[in-house]
Amino acid sequence: MIVEGLPYFAFPAKMKIWFQQIFELPDHALRIMGLTLMLTGLILVYLGKT
Repeated sequence: MIVEGLPYFAFPAKMKIWFQQIFELPDHALRIMGLTLMLTGLILVYLGKT
């Protein structure tokens, strides 16, 4: 949660702009981004356990 909250604390104005841009993305782009983030998280958990 610390890492996830850091951008909101450090760059609140830029995060608002970023969120506005996310709403303009097509659904398939968001799905690809979500899949990439999930796979990255799984890889990090796997590497953390080994």
